[in-house]
Amino acid sequence: MKATAESRLLFRPATWRAVKRIPWWLSAAVAAVGLLVLMPIAALVGIAAQGDAEIWPHLIRNVLPSSIVDTLALLAGIGLVAGSMGITSAWLVTAHRFPGRNILVWLLPLPLAVPTYITAYIYVELFDSAGLVQMALRDVMGWKSRSDYWFPEVRSLYGCIIVMSAVLYPYVYIAARAMFLTQSASMLEVARVLGASRLKLFRVIALPLARPALAVGLSLALLEALNDIGASEYLGVRTLTVSVYNTWLNRGSLPGAAQIACVMLAIVVGLILIERYGRRDRRYATSAKRSRVVHPAPLSGGRAWLASVLCAIPVFLGFVLPLAFLVREILRGSLVSQFDEEFLQHLLTTVGLSVTATLAVLALATLLVSAARISKSFLTTSTLFVAGLGYTVPGTVLALGLMTPLVKIDGVIGMVWRSFTGERLGLLLMGTAGGIIIAYVLRFLSIATGSLSAGLDRVSPSLEDAARTLGSSRREMVWRIQVPLMRPALASAALLIFVDCIKELPATLLLRPLNTETLATQVYTYASRGRFEDGSLAALVIVLIGLLPVIQLVRSAEARPKAPETSGS
Repeated sequence: MKATAESRLLFRPATWRAVKRIPWWLSAAVAAVGLLVLMPIAALVGIAAQGDAEIWPHLIRNVLPSSIVDTLALLAGIGLVAGSMGITSAWLVTAHRFPGRNILVWLLPLPLAVPTYITAYIYVELFDSAGLVQMALRDVMGWKSRSDYWFPEVRSLYGCIIVMSAVLYPYVYIAARAMFLTQSASMLEVARVLGASRLKLFRVIALPLARPALAVGLSLALLEALNDIGASEYLGVRTLTVSVYNTWLNRGSLPGAAQIACVMLAIVVGLILIERYGRRDRRYATSAKRSRVVHPAPLSGGRAWLASVLCAIPVFLGFVLPLAFLVREILRGSLVSQFDEEFLQHLLTTVGLSVTATLAVLALATLLVSAARISKSFLTTSTLFVAGLGYTVPGTVLALGLMTPLVKIDGVIGMVWRSFTGERLGLLLMGTAGGIIIAYVLRFLSIATGSLSAGLDRVSPSLEDAARTLGSSRREMVWRIQVPLMRPALASAALLIFVDCIKELPATLLLRPLNTETLATQVYTYASRGRFEDGSLAALVIVLIGLLPVIQLVRSAEARPKAPETSGS
């Protein structure tokens, strides 16, 4: 014991001093990443400040009131519906056994592969007044017009809430199921012995313990809803994102769009502060010992079939129905013939942008997380925090904020090039694929940093201390210890980022080069012209590309080793 204590006193100060110092080039790289993330936000504020004095009063009177009300109502509805879907299904498949449970565990996360705008287009085709469902009802019942019957309006705020919740609930489901699986069975069994019912067990014990994970999952769902432009615009909900898009492109007022975007940022910051205030001074910890996981209790009779139906409804609404419609449209319209050279070019553009952005995000995230692991300085800690802001900025706002910086950077590069060669250089970033990749990197960097930080936090610092004591350099410690240990987290982050890049519409729509289409913008173009069925092939390919990574994520989650079940009282 004495030798151990002396060795700790001997090595800890030396190791801390060595680890605390990082090379100047690493500090410069970390600072550059932080400035890159802050660049569009600062530019956005600058553009908003340059607006005409008459713009802001006009926005306050005619635009902001209805947009803010619609946005808050949409977020509140999605929070309620998507949260209920995700929490209920996660608890049922984790704590109970019922018919179809083993299949539903795999099916429930699959709506993540379906973008919200594609689901909205499909629901309009099915349930609008001229859609397949109402046409069939009129034929069967003999109704002549809408005045003869009542049918829910899909192009409405309530329709938008249902449609988007059916796609976004997996964010809550995945987070809730992961937390329910880690809860100790002993604690739940004690509550059952004391007479707690199934409902009280869920409401008093399981749900409060899962609150941090639920907050994260629900926040991701709400941020995705706030980022959406295709679904809300198509369903007639005038959110702040739609107002930014219309003010910028349709009305030609860039400062006005920037001012609306600043209001959006204020709402996002407010939501984050409220969520963190609700978690203040609260700690959620489990025993360091490996505890038994929750053992699913069998349900019988009507309860079993009710659980099956409750878990099957979200899967049907968010995945089975959209997929079946797309397959039907492709077969009915012989759209397979669209898989020509032009479509292949759109597909290669989509995949190329997504792969390039994913690799860039992983490289920057590895740099930030490794630097923060080496040195817990103000620079690394604050940069990690700033990197997390990218995902909170909607794609429309991010694209708007990137315009001015990209143009200025292109101007500087062109000036330098002309001074050396005497020739003019075209745009390298603005209006090119480079601008789209930068937008993807800034928006999805927080996904990688969060995943890598969580993965590296599970690694004991003693491994790095031992490597430093044996003479390893910082670079060797990163490449031989940190990066190999982060490989599972790197793989998960890469899958998530790739799927999000494939589905991203707002930033791609506003920053894409002329005559350049991705699969997402192609689907949007067809839908805006009232011919969504012609874009069914592109929509199905987006779903299938996103489906494979989602399945891999589910497989990885289900393959995690669980504590063995033990019998006993």
